[in-house]
Amino acid sequence: MRLCLINPSNPLVSANRVKENRWNRYRVWQPLGLMALAGLTPPEWEIAIVDENLGVPDYAAMSRPDLVGITAFTSQANRAYEVAAHFRRLGVPVVMGGIHATTCADEVTEYVDSLVTGEAEAVWRQLLTDARHGSLKPRYDGGHAELDDLPPARHDLLPAGYFFGALQTTRGCPLNCSFCSVKAINGPRYRQRPIADVVREMGLIREKAVLVVDDNLIGTRAAHIARAKDLFRAMIEADLRKQWIAQVTINFADDEELTSLAARAGCRGVFIGFESTTPEGLGELGKKFNLQGDRDFRASVRRIQRHKILVVGSFIIGLDSDGPGIGRRVADTASRYGVSNLNALFLTPIPGTRLWEQMNAEDRIILNEFPEDWKHYTMGFPVARFEGLSLDASIDEVESCNRTFYSLPRIARRVAGDLWGRRQPLRSLVSNLAYRNNARLSYQAHADFRREQASRGDRAWTQM
Repeated sequence: MRLCLINPSNPLVSANRVKENRWNRYRVWQPLGLMALAGLTPPEWEIAIVDENLGVPDYAAMSRPDLVGITAFTSQANRAYEVAAHFRRLGVPVVMGGIHATTCADEVTEYVDSLVTGEAEAVWRQLLTDARHGSLKPRYDGGHAELDDLPPARHDLLPAGYFFGALQTTRGCPLNCSFCSVKAINGPRYRQRPIADVVREMGLIREKAVLVVDDNLIGTRAAHIARAKDLFRAMIEADLRKQWIAQVTINFADDEELTSLAARAGCRGVFIGFESTTPEGLGELGKKFNLQGDRDFRASVRRIQRHKILVVGSFIIGLDSDGPGIGRRVADTASRYGVSNLNALFLTPIPGTRLWEQMNAEDRIILNEFPEDWKHYTMGFPVARFEGLSLDASIDEVESCNRTFYSLPRIARRVAGDLWGRRQPLRSLVSNLAYRNNARLSYQAHADFRREQASRGDRAWTQM
């Protein structure tokens, strides 16, 4: 039996065009969810994993599979449906899972033979048994998997070409940010894989650099922090010789032992969601965690950087409290905090989030011709009506933010600071140039997007 697992691309996401731009090699992540399912697949199945971000294969020339599995974020849904249609025309059953299948199940059922909602681990083997016997059910509800006995992901099934390997150690998030779908998909309970399993799987990854895909590697409570320290100690003892980056909350800076252990375990960079420049914006997003303790963000970033760990900051533009000039203010704030890189994103209502429910109820979602418009839900395009900015103006603000933060003089100052502080200046330079190049590619994508939306004739495009 042949199983083909596919991660569809999104042609609007320039960072995924690895063959077109060598810088994007540093910004493409492996499809770990598919690799994890491959690890659960019985040996009688011959497995192939296709990641379209490395290039779209000639499906017609491939050996005909007996089952196709597709995963998709919302922004990948259009391409997922195209791939599904190709194989269904050949009589191959197609199953789809992932975030979009969970949050938009009614839509997805129109395009596939079966869907999986939630986390697939609990139902995957049964699904394969049903497929083998020709009795595939239209829907399987995975719920939230227990992580104690999961086999390692099949890292051996991917081709070379990635800079980063991928690893997951936890699932779920106790926070309740309005724009985030993690709670809807993975739940609020913070679940941890056994430390021995994590260390063993990291040793199986061939890449020297690893992305830890946890939504928050360290958690928010004392017990979570203690577990993270134990994990780092185990990684140090195993001497894995890996360098890794991860997503964390700002409390990563609060515990000197935690940051020291992370650095010794191979941590070289962290992504932190600062999200807004003001307390009002953080309150609007439900990101009140960042407001705890009257925090000095610059000092927090400096404490992390003392351990030679680079910090990437994420900010969202389009909040009700944002107005003209917000792009420059975000760039200046990120520079003041001292982050090495900046992700400036549009406020985007993703199905399954509180933000989607709110904006949908208020009739503020402008790009709503589905499924066609899903391709714009990357957080790289404005898709909803903002209070203080027209959609056209919001693009100007994001571009202003990127042009300011990634100007050559500011890049030079940041890299010089990393050189002075012995904080991986070469890595800092490469990442800044990669982000700068991708920002420049996004300007053309925005220009195309402006023309497309202007042709629709919707006054919301130019008016608030």
